[in-house]
Amino acid sequence: MAATKRAWKLQEFVAHGSNVNCLALGYKSGRVMVTGGEDKKVNMWAVGKPNCIMSLSGHTSPVECVRFGNAEELVVAGSQSGSLKIWDLEAAKIVRTLTGHKSNIRSLDFHPYGEFVASGSMDTNIKLWDVRRKGCIFTYKGHTDAVNCIRFSPDGRWIASAGEDSSLKMWDLTAGKMIQEFKDHTGPVTGVEFHPNEFLLASGSADRTVKFWDLETFQLVSSTGAAESGAIRCIFFHPDGKCLFGGSQDALRVFAWEPGRCLDAFSMGWGKVADISVASSQLIGASFSQTNVSVYIVDLNRAQMSGPGMVSQPAPSEPVKPPMSASGRRMFITERPPTSSTKKASEMKTEPEEESSASNEPEDDSSNVAQIENQDDYREVFQGRTKIERTPPRKLEPFPAPPEDSPPEDQSKAKPYKQPAKEQKAKQEQPMKPATIVPADRNKPADLNMAEFLPKRPDSAVSADPRRPPAVKEQSEDEVLTSLHKGHESMCAVLGNRHRNLEIVRALWTSGDIKTSVDSAVGMKDLSVMVDLLNVLILKHSLWTLDLCTVLLPQIQELLASKYESYCHTACNALKIVLRSFSSIIKTNVQAPPMGGGVDISREERYKKCKVCHGHLMSIRGLVEKKQSMSGKLGSTFRELQIMLNGLDD
Repeated sequence: MAATKRAWKLQEFVAHGSNVNCLALGYKSGRVMVTGGEDKKVNMWAVGKPNCIMSLSGHTSPVECVRFGNAEELVVAGSQSGSLKIWDLEAAKIVRTLTGHKSNIRSLDFHPYGEFVASGSMDTNIKLWDVRRKGCIFTYKGHTDAVNCIRFSPDGRWIASAGEDSSLKMWDLTAGKMIQEFKDHTGPVTGVEFHPNEFLLASGSADRTVKFWDLETFQLVSSTGAAESGAIRCIFFHPDGKCLFGGSQDALRVFAWEPGRCLDAFSMGWGKVADISVASSQLIGASFSQTNVSVYIVDLNRAQMSGPGMVSQPAPSEPVKPPMSASGRRMFITERPPTSSTKKASEMKTEPEEESSASNEPEDDSSNVAQIENQDDYREVFQGRTKIERTPPRKLEPFPAPPEDSPPEDQSKAKPYKQPAKEQKAKQEQPMKPATIVPADRNKPADLNMAEFLPKRPDSAVSADPRRPPAVKEQSEDEVLTSLHKGHESMCAVLGNRHRNLEIVRALWTSGDIKTSVDSAVGMKDLSVMVDLLNVLILKHSLWTLDLCTVLLPQIQELLASKYESYCHTACNALKIVLRSFSSIIKTNVQAPPMGGGVDISREERYKKCKVCHGHLMSIRGLVEKKQSMSGKLGSTFRELQIMLNGLDD
């Protein structure tokens, strides 16, 4: 009998008619999933089943972030335009539409008591929303870049936020201010999670580390990670609080914090995992690529989740006064304080919706539709929760593991996405438009004839009689190698020339003359070399000077006009650094040129450089203005840059 696997792929299916932008798992059951896509829809799924249960429409721009409520009865979705929509899944209707952010929504979370929602955006702000009164209570400002992840503490008193600016911040809801900032990460912080019981916070980062923080002393408890694991994309505490799971590119690791170390590791095929959860002694991980969503299972019974020196966790209901964990750390008090003004969830859901005067996205109530695709699954998953309190909860059976020697699942057999008839008709009426941008995650090179890189079929192999199979001429090993080499000569020449150029730039760079190395890269007129150089400079903000800006801004403008998405992203990131570091200097010097009557050589030189940079930025602004109408994340980045460039005229 074959042994069962420790980890396996459960399913893969087409989730949307266009690219999937986000997904989230339900943390209460671990068996439901919500996805958002470029088609402006929010789709609901049951893990393990290929058919969409319910499709929610109403957003007028692509959906960028989704999140379940704590009881999995509500779902909130944030769009590219900065608006939020909250849906009641049991009633299959919209509850609220909230607007106020100026850019993409990157992160969302529900308050433990359900009446509040927090949102983090690319506009660097965090907003706290009152779902009952349909308004923004407070805006927390402090991050200098996009907010990647936000989480409420189990007692609902704090918000932890993780930013693209490599910082981790703690906010007090009562005081309405930041109470602590952690700056130990050296890369963007991608995930943050509170321990379910203890005063402990975990953060994962693109610097490939997971850090643990004591929330009584705000000190670093431990830091752990694995260099080969890649950037940490998402983290999740075990519901019992005994370990932390960290998901990265094609890998899952189990972490302990006292002392900090990796307890176990799994090699996964999930790619860039988007979310993980735990249900029925199994870890469920989900990822997306283009229009597909993949779900993976890890058997936690076969995972090492404890080690010598670890302290066992008591049950959350254990009476301890004051509440302390077995490790001596304080515990969260998760019982809701009684209040006379608190409304029931049912009252909140049925409150009539009013039109927001501050809306920056046109709303139409008729477009906020919940289309139920599968009535049976919908009643079972979302309407089967109303029960007498004494009824024992239904026990979910774990997904069965395939044997070790079973053949891998054919990924090409993903169940196709079934479009509504109205959507299909509208799609047929629209003329096909040629793609103007080559995506960064394409599967094959662009503008290349693939036949030129394959061995040529000999003429003698073509049979005169089409009914007879062609006679293939036997080729020697040398002939085959020669044929392959000829097909790859052009590519080898391109890569060889690029390698030589990079070696020249590297030699000048290591000699300490950065300005000369940049000048040499510009003189090569090779955009691929310039992209590689900019990617290095983006990681080292301290190397940027006005001299470099005068040289690099024309190159950035040329990259912004490129048809390659990766080139545009690099140029956008470089332009953000220029604007954040030098926009105020450029603006001040251009508006107040040096007066005559004295000789200030340094000021005059600075004025000339600022004037040159200002001219390039004005030219770039025209290009960015034309491209900000693009769809997807690239379009939102251009819109963000347009706002920053407009600040030069203030």
